[in-house]
Formats: sequence, structure tokens, C-alpha cells
Amino acid sequence: MQGSANLNIMIKAARLAGRSLAKDFREVENLQVSTKGPGDFVSKADMAAEKIVRETLMEARPNYGFLGEESDEVLGTDPTRRWIVDPLDGTTNFLHGMPHWAVSIALEHKGDIVAGVVFDPAKDEMFFAEKGQGAWLNDNQRLRVSGRAKMIESVFATGVPFGGGKYLPATLQDLGRLMPACAGVRRWGAASLDLAYVAAGRYEGYWERGLNIWDIAAGVIIVREAGGMVAPLREGQDMLEGGQLIASNGAMFDAFAKVIRERPGA
Repeated sequence: MQGSANLNIMIKAARLAGRSLAKDFREVENLQVSTKGPGDFVSKADMAAEKIVRETLMEARPNYGFLGEESDEVLGTDPTRRWIVDPLDGTTNFLHGMPHWAVSIALEHKGDIVAGVVFDPAKDEMFFAEKGQGAWLNDNQRLRVSGRAKMIESVFATGVPFGGGKYLPATLQDLGRLMPACAGVRRWGAASLDLAYVAAGRYEGYWERGLNIWDIAAGVIIVREAGGMVAPLREGQDMLEGGQLIASNGAMFDAFAKVIRERPGA
């Protein structure tokens, strides 16, 4: 798929950061690690990857804003556009030597996500989408959400809060309702890839609480452009800022959302 100039810049930045991360991943035992909070880690690799992404994007579009996980927000001279970046989604996987992590880059225009890239260097999978242009994997594979419509045949994904997080009780209740009704639930520890996998039809659905905008911004547009549905966990919430969402194919959405939304006050 021939992307716009902005999308090509995003893909270039993701590949450059991915190359740096892949090198660090091979030497993960030697990385210096600090904690940001209980069960939450940041590494030199994480910060180096954000620097690469930031420099690549800002060199090409110096007037755009920049919001990244590991640095202070930069307000652009063009107030209508900003990059939203998670340089290493799946940090815990990365630091434990598990090859399931990604670089996530989104472009926001006037409050709307108009392009997204999720790059998995370990598997060399580049998921990307632009508004109105469909969703794609690598150079020419069109992404489509799954066509399954029966819960019992479907696989779902979520994130289970670490370290006794405040959303743990609600998530355990979700699992108690969903698992008897479906073919399985996965917890792979990288929200951007969970959304990309919904877009690719590998999962029928995904839900999670307590996320940040950089975790999900790119994945949301990829799911939508692959024909899927993404909505706040509770109707009326701000999904990106609130960090609680539910995503699935269209055929499954109502049944899936009914199960997840069943608990009052979730």
C-alpha cells in the first residue's frame, strides 16, 4: 500500500527504533533498569528508542507536537497535530527476554487519530493504517478482522493488572464471566499488539482498563480500518484519555460488550 508522506515517516521511525531495540534485546541481561512504580519498569533501551523516534519525527515535521511515554510533552507550533508514541510497548516482556513487544506511533489531527503504526521487530511485522485507507501488514497484506460470530468459538485478549493494581478485582470478575463462554483468553502484555491482532483476525476481541493514550492510539485506528469496532468500556467515557476500551469484530461486538460491561461500575 502506498502511504502518505506522514505514514512513511512513521514507518521509518518505527523501523529505526526497532533496529535499536532488537540489538538491545540480544543483550537484555546487561541493560540498566529502573522502576517507575510497582511492577513497572523502564530501561535504557526504552529511552534510547524514544529518542530515535522523536528525532526522526521532529526532524521531518518540526512544527508538530510530540507526546511520548518517556519524556515531557512538546507543544508544536501547529496546535492541530501531534505524534503520540510508545517507544517500547511490552517493556516487562522485553526485560524478561520474551519476544513480544512493539514500537507504537500514532498521528493525531484535531483530536482525531488519523494514522497509526505498530511495529513488532522480533517477528518483523509492521501493522499500519491511515484513516480511510484500510489497515495493512507489512508491504501488501490487507488486514481484516475475524468473521467469527459465536462466542464459544472465539479467542479474546486482555491485560491483567500487575502488583495488585486497582482494576484487578474488576478484571478477575470479567474473566469469570467470559472464560466459560469462549474458546480462550490470552494475556500477552502489549496493548498495541493486542489491538493489532484483533485487526489481523487473530483475536475476536480485546478489552482492558488502566491504559495510557500512547498504549492504544495507533492500535485503535488499525482496528477500525480493518473493519472492527472500538469503544469505551463504559459508554460516554473518553476512550483515549480514560484508558478503558473494548474492541472486536462487528459480528461479535454486542455479545462481547454485554459480557464485559455486565458488572455495574466497571
